Order: sequence, then C-alpha cells, then structure tokens
Amino acid sequence: MITGTFTALITPFNEKGKIDKKALKNLAIEQFKNGINGLVLCGSTGESSTLSHDEHNKIIDIVIDAIDNKIPIIAGTGSNSTAEAIAMTKDAQKAGAFCSLQVVPYYNKPTQLGLYKHFKLIADTVDLPMIIYNIPGRCGINLETATLMKLAKHPNIIGVKESSGNMIQIMDVINQRPKKFSVLSGDDNMALPVILMGGNGLISVASNIFPKKIVHMINSALVGDMKNARKQHYYLLEFFKAMFIETNPAPVKTSLALMGKIKPIFRLPLCKMQSENKKRLLKVLHSYKCL
Repeated sequence: MITGTFTALITPFNEKGKIDKKALKNLAIEQFKNGINGLVLCGSTGESSTLSHDEHNKIIDIVIDAIDNKIPIIAGTGSNSTAEAIAMTKDAQKAGAFCSLQVVPYYNKPTQLGLYKHFKLIADTVDLPMIIYNIPGRCGINLETATLMKLAKHPNIIGVKESSGNMIQIMDVINQRPKKFSVLSGDDNMALPVILMGGNGLISVASNIFPKKIVHMINSALVGDMKNARKQHYYLLEFFKAMFIETNPAPVKTSLALMGKIKPIFRLPLCKMQSENKKRLLKVLHSYKCL
C-alpha cells in the first residue's frame, strides 16, 4: 500500500522554454533531503499537457538519475487517448518508474464503461502499477465509485488520487476499497480530513515549497497524532489556499521563481500571474517567511 507525502513536482523551464535540467535536479534532490516519500512527475502541476513525449521521458530520466531511485517515482503518463497513454506508460516502465499516474480521460467525456475499458486496457497491457487520478474539474467527467471499485480489483491498479473535492464520494471509496488499495488526497487542504476518514496520504502541490512541514503534518495524521496534525493543517491553510489564487501551477511556480529556485517561465496557454493576484501571493509568501 502506498502511504505518505508525494510531491507533484513542477517542471522548470529556462529562458528558451526548454526543460531546465539543473533546476529540475536541484528541486528533486531538495525534496528527497526533506523527507518526501516520493515524487509525481509530469502531472497537472508539471504542466504535462504542454510536454512532448520525449520531454516526458527526459524528465523521468533526469529525476531518477538525480535521486538514484532512493524514493519512488510516479510518472504521469495519462492521456485522453488510450493508445497514447499505453505508449507513454511503456516508456515510463523502461525508464524505471515505480508506477504511473493515469488521469481520467479529458475532453472526450467517455461513459463509465468507456472509462473502465480505458484504464483496464492500460493495466492489462503494461505490467506497471497504476494510480488513477480523478479530477473532474479539469477533465469534465467524474469517475464514479462503482467504476473505480471494479478497476480496483485489477492487480496493477493500486490506488487513486482523489481530487473530486467531494468528501462523500471519497468516504465511499475508502469504505468500499479492497484492503491494499491506497486513497491519496489530491488537494492539500483536504488531506487531513481524508486521512482522518481512513485515507493513506497526499499528492501535494504545496510541498514544492514546504516539503518538511507537510511531511510532518501527514506523518502525524497517519500515526494518529491529530492534535499535532491539526495544528500544522491550520498553520498551512492560508498557504494551501494561496496556491490556487490562479490555476495551478501558476502560483507555485511563481513562488519558486521569487525564491530564486527556478525561472518564471510557463508554456502557453499558461502564463505569468495577473498583477493583483501576484500581489496577493507575495503577501502570503512574506507572511510565511518564504522571501
């Protein structure tokens, strides 16, 4: 079972818009040194929708080399094309990824039967563990609990990243899942209640900035030290909210750029934050002594 804190790592770009290899290595090593349980690459926070297949592979190779397989690497290889998802998952397997993160197919809005066939075919074709990523706000469709439970019977499907924002649904998943099926919160601000209800951890945006503090919060919750976990949660809550002043990953990348760790470069259609929102973010960063 997968448990703990996993950072949804950003993808740094240089002034030419290419992957900043040095910055990426430094970020990965910093995360490892601060106790993160694993890294999620090429997800929403990693601007996966603007990366080429070659860039997906390059990022996975760079990070695996940087941390020398000391912590698990979860590779975002999902797509709204099943064939494309299979191809990218095969590449991640060859590169040495621990498992893949498979987002619910976006834009084409398949039926629940279509979703079931999509994930099952990937799991049948590539012998690599899979975490399903349910985020209806980005994908336009929700993976229903009944469909997920059918998929959870597959030996290669080992967990779900839940970003539905629906605690009733998340509790149903936790209550109905097989014994070794992991439920990870995909939202920093919901991680504590998800663990309190029996969840297993967090795939975090904010841990790009505060890895040690968020590991401490999640570890406290997992061992039942809710007083300490709650204290950390409320301390970090305003920061969690600040990471979504604009669409992720604009605030977290802007924060890292202001801290001097990356260049403030995005790929269109994502772009630099609007001035008023950046002022709000700056205020929060100063209050948390990030700058």
